[in-house]
Amino acid sequence: MIFLKTNAELDIIRANGVILGQAHAEVAKIIKPGVTTKELDKIAFEFIKDNNGHPSFLNYNVSGNKFPASLCISVNDIVVHGIPSNYQLKDGDIVSIDCGVYKNGFHADSAYTYAIGNVKEETLKLLRTTKESLALAIEQAVFGKRIGDIGFAVQHYCESLGFTIVRELVGHGVGKSLHEKPEVANYGKRGDGPKLKENMVIAIEPMVNQGKKSIHQENDGWTIRTQDRKPSAHFEHTVAVKKNKADILTTFKYIEEAISKSEYIVKI
Repeated sequence: MIFLKTNAELDIIRANGVILGQAHAEVAKIIKPGVTTKELDKIAFEFIKDNNGHPSFLNYNVSGNKFPASLCISVNDIVVHGIPSNYQLKDGDIVSIDCGVYKNGFHADSAYTYAIGNVKEETLKLLRTTKESLALAIEQAVFGKRIGDIGFAVQHYCESLGFTIVRELVGHGVGKSLHEKPEVANYGKRGDGPKLKENMVIAIEPMVNQGKKSIHQENDGWTIRTQDRKPSAHFEHTVAVKKNKADILTTFKYIEEAISKSEYIVKI
């Protein structure tokens, strides 16, 4: 079942999106070579708790396998679901930070990929393309369109620039549960799939590879890598479907303010 939200519920998700964007920014402020991904996770956990929220991913349960952290931190060839560790970030790394905030009965979910220092131009192009494809997809999240229109927008744009789309992982509805229906693939046909209705809330999250689209899951049951070990990028917003223009409920504003002041993160 696809749940439509009331305007009051959208306001709750939007408020959670502000906390989420600020949590991302607090993480971005300390991203630099030598920092461990566990340190990033600790910053997000404390900020979300200080704002009376709960990290959506912490102890998220899939078939008895609970995710052990507040952030999914995915470096270089990790597509998504990377577990924070003692890995120290390096100059030239890209790092995707995916985070959710649960408060007042609803979730908000967003992701951003950062480029640290001397990142190769082709990889910077991957990040820019993935972020741009998210914006194009959001333009399709309007009443009367279909899920396939969103996927087509991502796929057509990214593939036209030589990148590939991960097929096994998709966006999703967001609300009282972190993952609701419908699934929102990053590939598809125009005019195909469920019709978009006003106040449907979905997480649109392009996951785009520099090399081939094939992926594999590691033995921890979470970490997803590219099969060819080439870089992958991930950007995500939670949005509400509206009649003329999608309502973006999460925000990159605070992230990009932090990036503008960083000595280490490349502005894409």
